[in-house]
Amino acid sequence: MFHKEGQKIILISFLLTAGVALAAHFYVETELLRILLQVAALIFLVLILQFFRNPRRLVNPVFDQILSPVDGKVVVIEEVEEKEYFKDRRLQVSIFMSPINVHVTRYPISGVVTYSKYHPGKYLVAWHPKSSEENERTTVVIRTPKFGEVMYRQIAGALARRIVNYAEEGDQVNQGEDAGFIKFGSRVDLLLPLNSQIAVQLKQKAKGAKTCIAHLPDSMDES
Repeated sequence: MFHKEGQKIILISFLLTAGVALAAHFYVETELLRILLQVAALIFLVLILQFFRNPRRLVNPVFDQILSPVDGKVVVIEEVEEKEYFKDRRLQVSIFMSPINVHVTRYPISGVVTYSKYHPGKYLVAWHPKSSEENERTTVVIRTPKFGEVMYRQIAGALARRIVNYAEEGDQVNQGEDAGFIKFGSRVDLLLPLNSQIAVQLKQKAKGAKTCIAHLPDSMDES
């Protein structure tokens, strides 16, 4: 299953791959070079298909857990001053996506979207400390029944030049549903209430709509 954001690129990639393969077959006389060109075109197509894959993730929504919005590696867990919306201290968990990760963004929790804003900006490498505030990004806040308001940011990296965000203010969203897409390597930040119990560790691999990032105090013991 492939993401709808990749449909145009996948089609173009199929045509390019077919064109290179046919051109090599008819116009390249050296057998080794012909094979190399055809293999290279096929590898290019496989990489494009792999990048835009959208595996189905079935979720039974829970209101006392924040699930990872993306596939990737946890690179930041720290208390920060959130300056855009809350203007107070929050727990930040950042997940870095390499080009080989699934790049679908999924809603980390169910609720109502109370804030959704796009910010143009720079294209610093996604793990740069200032990328959260200076890079191109979108900020989304969801009001939840138990956590209060939870924020996540899609952040462009050095290669990611297009962020797709489906969240609109007033939307009722469900945990695990498709929330957008970031093309090529990038990062997502979660900004959570200070009483959140972080359930992941630095360098841990997270899986979108599967890995619990944080939960309310004692909620894991009650479940």
